[in-house]
Amino acid sequence: MRCANVVRRQDGYILLEIVCVLAILGLLAAIPRATSRAGLEGYAVAVATLLKADRVAALRRRVRVETLIDAQARTIRSGGDGRIVRVPADVRLDAMLATRCYDRTTGMTVDFFPSGMSCGGVIALTRSGFGYEVRVNWLTGGVDVIPHQPM
Repeated sequence: MRCANVVRRQDGYILLEIVCVLAILGLLAAIPRATSRAGLEGYAVAVATLLKADRVAALRRRVRVETLIDAQARTIRSGGDGRIVRVPADVRLDAMLATRCYDRTTGMTVDFFPSGMSCGGVIALTRSGFGYEVRVNWLTGGVDVIPHQPM
């Protein structure tokens, strides 16, 4: 009978341990995860890839293709195929774009032309003292990702 008593006490400890482990896992799941440096670089590369695809679409279709940058909504939308890159809330998104491009007012888009040229612009993604700039050359339409140290 003495053995049965010991088993019941251990059962109580096991249940308490399980409850504690579940509580710790719940707390860890509730902690917001910050975007890492590698994650930030991944977002910059995704934005650059989207911009390059829009340039290629303009060249192939022989039409103007507009990539929409919405800094407040934290999105970059492809004008070629509608794909969207969403930037997480802990990453700052700044866009320095031309206010006027050739025959029209822009301000929120990077336009790519059938010639390969573009309106140009810089999209900066920053977080906690480091970041990346996605630069679009107005003359060539080329897209580059450059490490960036925010001011």
